Amino acid sequence: MKFQPRVKPTGLFDVQYAAFLKTVSHLRARLHRYCTRMVGSAMDGEDIMQEALFEAYRKVDQLEDPRALQGWLFRIAHNRCIDFLRNRKARERAEASYVEEKIILPVEPTGFGAGRAIERLVIHLPPKERACVLLKDVFDYSLEEIAELVDSTVGGVKSALNRGRTKLAFLPAQPSAPVAVVAPDPQLSQLLDRYVNLFNQRDWDGVRALASADARLRVSDCFNGLLVDSPYFLEFDRAQTPWRIDIGEVEGETVLIVLFEKHDGWMPTYPVRVHLRDGVIDAITDYYACPWLLPAADNARVNGRPIFDKVERGS
Repeated sequence: MKFQPRVKPTGLFDVQYAAFLKTVSHLRARLHRYCTRMVGSAMDGEDIMQEALFEAYRKVDQLEDPRALQGWLFRIAHNRCIDFLRNRKARERAEASYVEEKIILPVEPTGFGAGRAIERLVIHLPPKERACVLLKDVFDYSLEEIAELVDSTVGGVKSALNRGRTKLAFLPAQPSAPVAVVAPDPQLSQLLDRYVNLFNQRDWDGVRALASADARLRVSDCFNGLLVDSPYFLEFDRAQTPWRIDIGEVEGETVLIVLFEKHDGWMPTYPVRVHLRDGVIDAITDYYACPWLLPAADNARVNGRPIFDKVERGS
């Protein structure tokens, strides 16, 4: 693993960074799964993971033992998640899916079997307990490894793990309240309708007219810079498989969904976030090359219909 990191990529990612991303590709789904459950959002989890990967790339010369790569990446991603959760609004949004319930702790902690339900219930726990339960019961790290990842001691991890498991044992297997849905922004909805129509007609000049001159674009693993400097629309023109975009929702957030035509119909593949400022698009985040994202989301819809009957949930 011999990389000589350059400054932060702007525009198309350089060959060295692309090579680094390929080197860690086998860890990406697990990292995303962890970030998603830590912050309560599949798309925010992907954004955090992208930032963590670039931080790792910049610091890769500090990794003395390549065999420690996975734990090192998890620690960087964990710290990014904690930074994200320190933002009050982000934390409130992450925890909005679950109502507060009175939790009565027994004298002796009760056991809690590991399972898929844990991943969706840990959001109810404080960050340290959340991390310890995830890392132990979902990702099967040792107590010593967890202590290093969360910057604690083995005793501290044991204590957090017991508290977290005990609280989880008293929670229902499913959220006791519907997932909180943010009220749609009429201005965004109107603009996205226009965006979808123009995009599906391949009217790229019309699409560009909806964005500000300094609109930013980030495409996972490919590009981070100004939309006007990107080959974004050209790449859609080059696509070999027929595609279209529709309006959808991921965990209550209005997004665009890219669909590709398969032998059994149109397959929802990945979302695109569009952000407005002063009535025009000022940022687009395209989650290309993130097949784990939609299956990781607790709720995803396109044209008002759930899409998980077509997208197999990842593990």
